[in-house]
Amino acid sequence: MPATVERRPRADAQRNREHILGIAKEVFTRDGEAASMDDIARRARVGPGTLYRHFPTRDALIEAVYRNEVEKLAAAAERFAGEMPPVEALRAWMLLFIDHVAGKMLILPAMNAVAGGTARLMEGARPLIHGAFAGSVQRAMASGDLRSETNPDDFVRALVGVFYTTAMPGWEASARRLVEILIAGSRKGAA
Repeated sequence: MPATVERRPRADAQRNREHILGIAKEVFTRDGEAASMDDIARRARVGPGTLYRHFPTRDALIEAVYRNEVEKLAAAAERFAGEMPPVEALRAWMLLFIDHVAGKMLILPAMNAVAGGTARLMEGARPLIHGAFAGSVQRAMASGDLRSETNPDDFVRALVGVFYTTAMPGWEASARRLVEILIAGSRKGAA
């Protein structure tokens, strides 16, 4: 049996998909659980059939919006690594992660409506997030910016803990300070 070759979507189809996902994110942010597929199709200027062909259910669309955001976040770690010194790339990515958490909080009501809930969506994203964290920390360690005994999982645990403080006033400013504390405490020569 011949091997199946995975075809990449055409560039225009990929742009259309990205456009639909961007509009869907806006509508889910604005309307939460009450967001309608017809409203998303209308705002994206596509027919309902086109929307349902790409995303056969509302749950599939919500999941795709969240997955798309996580994939962009993970890709940013690699992009930053190519553009900045390792410790600066780590800092920039961790700050972007905080922005991601803030954005996720806006679409959380829609995510909670998905079968299996938010926990299922976040569980599926865990390998991408962990990989971006670990890769960024390891590059900073390899450059000598961070101590060799630094454990990337400590960074993951500290910032993933941010999810549990988002209901508290000032959580974003606190999380941004935590980024600086983590980096400063992991630098060579830090006590």
